[in-house]
Amino acid sequence: MIDIEKIRNNLEKTINKIETRGQSYKNEINKIFNLDLEIRILKTKNQKLEETRNKQSKQIGELLKNKKNDQIKKIKDDMIILKEKIIKNNLKIVDLEDKIYELQLVIPNIPHFSVPQGNDETNNQEVRKWGKIIKKNTKPHWEIAEKLNIIDFSKATKLSGTRFIMYKNKGALLVRALMNFMIDSHLKNGYSEFLPPLIINKENLFGTGQLPKFKDDLFQLNNEQYLIPTAEVPLTNIYRNEIINFSELPIKMCAYTPCFRSEVGSAGRDTRGIIRLHQFNKVELVQIVDPEKSYDALEELTKNAELILQKLDIPYRVINLCSGDIGFSAAKTYDLELWLPSQMCYREVSSCSNCEDFQARRMETRVSQDNKKVVPHTLNGSGLAIDRVVAAILENFYVEEDNVVNIPIILQPYMNNLKTI
Repeated sequence: MIDIEKIRNNLEKTINKIETRGQSYKNEINKIFNLDLEIRILKTKNQKLEETRNKQSKQIGELLKNKKNDQIKKIKDDMIILKEKIIKNNLKIVDLEDKIYELQLVIPNIPHFSVPQGNDETNNQEVRKWGKIIKKNTKPHWEIAEKLNIIDFSKATKLSGTRFIMYKNKGALLVRALMNFMIDSHLKNGYSEFLPPLIINKENLFGTGQLPKFKDDLFQLNNEQYLIPTAEVPLTNIYRNEIINFSELPIKMCAYTPCFRSEVGSAGRDTRGIIRLHQFNKVELVQIVDPEKSYDALEELTKNAELILQKLDIPYRVINLCSGDIGFSAAKTYDLELWLPSQMCYREVSSCSNCEDFQARRMETRVSQDNKKVVPHTLNGSGLAIDRVVAAILENFYVEEDNVVNIPIILQPYMNNLKTI
């Protein structure tokens, strides 16, 4: 949630910075500025009214001593009128604050100064590459999976419809192996493991920024509950409406969960294979940190995710997303993109984002530091999207003449010491 102080103190700068995302929120920000000004005027009026009431209360004390009852009645009548004015102003303040809150919910985060400006992915900046890519087209992963009998696409469609898959045999083992390997790797880097609920209350989706903007991307169960789109939501919201002791920072959490997204905006895209699914598997990383250290934490979290790809020997690159491509809640995002030989391009496998204080303000999360309440920064990133890693393993390590996929060495102990699928 955008900090009102930034609007109050840097109105034009805030408007201009958010507009680098490619969409104007000038009207909403100006409304917040004017509503906030109205609130401050009302609070100043109430302060003066309270001062007058306090003076009148003291006058009554003096008059009681002198038994001037006729004057006391008049002052008490005046005090009742003042109290009614204060109550009326306070009700109006609450109404104005509610209006500001509704406007804040639809305004995205302010991009960090290091985010390149641009309208779409063509303006993203490559930060680094790792690994040797295969520069020839290979069989697509879905063909390899069907030949090896490790994914059943038709039965999944029969059970649930399009954009669902069913792993079986060594495919199911591969997913379980990747999950365990990823979690083990992150535990070594200081993360604590969680297994959160897959159904989440709507307040939590408001907290991390999925609601109200991305309601159509969610699977809604009823008026209050949704299937999680990512473990970022339950993990980050563990601390919703709570005060954290500063000594607990940084808080580093990881979790494996299935994730659920409707993919309403992806009609016709990646209709084959396991790149874009309604239900997919992911290991998520979340950090809650000291605001002064959040950009160091972003570099660390990104490298934690990169390490998984390096250990698996999967080629990838790191992209600094431009202002028009970063997510709603993010101030800065690095995308990790792995190499898919069949498509001769890199595809996203993780988005590592620093949300600064945006989510913490929406969740009303605070940190107690030196008898003060500080708003922490939150970060999140996939570590990694398992199904896309499966696709990369199938395509990068497929040996067509033998019709096998070589299993990365680091993964073999998790695969009952199998060397191939």
